Amino acid sequence: MPSWIRSSLVLGLFFLAVGCSTSTAELVSVQKVWDQAPHSAFTDLVRFQDRWYCIFREGESHVSQDGSIRVISSTDGKSWSSSAQFSPDPGQDLRDPKIVVTPDGRLMLLVLDRRMLEGERYHDARNKEFFSLVSFSQDGKVWTIPERVAEPDFLLFRVTWHHGVAYGGAYTDRRVFSHRPSQKEFIRLYKSENGVQFDSLINVFFDRESPSETSIVFREDETAVCLLRRDGIENSAQVGTSSPPYTKWNWKSLDVRIGGPHLLVLPDGRLVASGRLHLADGEKRTALWWLDPDRGKTTEIVRLPSGGDTSYPGMVFHDSLLWVSYYSSHEEKTAIYLAKVKLGSS
Repeated sequence: MPSWIRSSLVLGLFFLAVGCSTSTAELVSVQKVWDQAPHSAFTDLVRFQDRWYCIFREGESHVSQDGSIRVISSTDGKSWSSSAQFSPDPGQDLRDPKIVVTPDGRLMLLVLDRRMLEGERYHDARNKEFFSLVSFSQDGKVWTIPERVAEPDFLLFRVTWHHGVAYGGAYTDRRVFSHRPSQKEFIRLYKSENGVQFDSLINVFFDRESPSETSIVFREDETAVCLLRRDGIENSAQVGTSSPPYTKWNWKSLDVRIGGPHLLVLPDGRLVASGRLHLADGEKRTALWWLDPDRGKTTEIVRLPSGGDTSYPGMVFHDSLLWVSYYSSHEEKTAIYLAKVKLGSS
């Protein structure tokens, strides 16, 4: 076993031991699965037709005018190959890709398109257009032409299908709205029955302290739970709960700041949250937590081997293991990793 894997396992198991109080967990393995671009980031993970699909952005840096989307696949989670790539047009930055299986058995790709207007500076967000795009595939290799969904300047971060309807929160980028004094940053909740036509379910879903990325899941009793990122002066993550028809939500402030949030319901009903953990000393890690939405509490399970520029995990529970894709720069080059975690009983 390579030394970096041994050290990563030791580190992860140490944090696991001190971070989990409600059940045991074991970091089974961690593997670097892709690092062919100068910067690889913003992952998601899905299992489809007995194969693993991992999706992420490739570019020169975290923010650059060349962001493309790479789809890689594997039968065993160990050996990976490229299945598809979405290359940007001039002035286009594709980022934050998400992948999910639709009710009719297709892969659905959701990606953010940050497009620079001709002749303008890339880092001046006032001179950019922001769109959400979707594309579909029957086999992970051939994809439909990406088409715009929702509304311009609303970034649809992630969708979750429930009873044939896709739900997702779309946020307003603070850099776009900062030059419009009458505008306030907020999240709009959308729904769609076909993954293309998205209609507003709640015009102002959440609007306190720079909200942005969201992840929504549905529990067995039909309760919806939303994990929400904030980056304002008050930057603790939020958890919201709602019952059908999901037009009224109750929000609680959590005890942790989470970047690139993701949420998963386990077969036994427990909720696992993941994302970037901001430590008191300014360091960052990608971590996993148990989430109790009723009490508004998190309990850390494990900090994955990670650091620096890191987060945006994808999660799948398969064969009694939690599979987690994420990116990190703790080994200098920002690369894509896959971890397997064995979760103890409740």
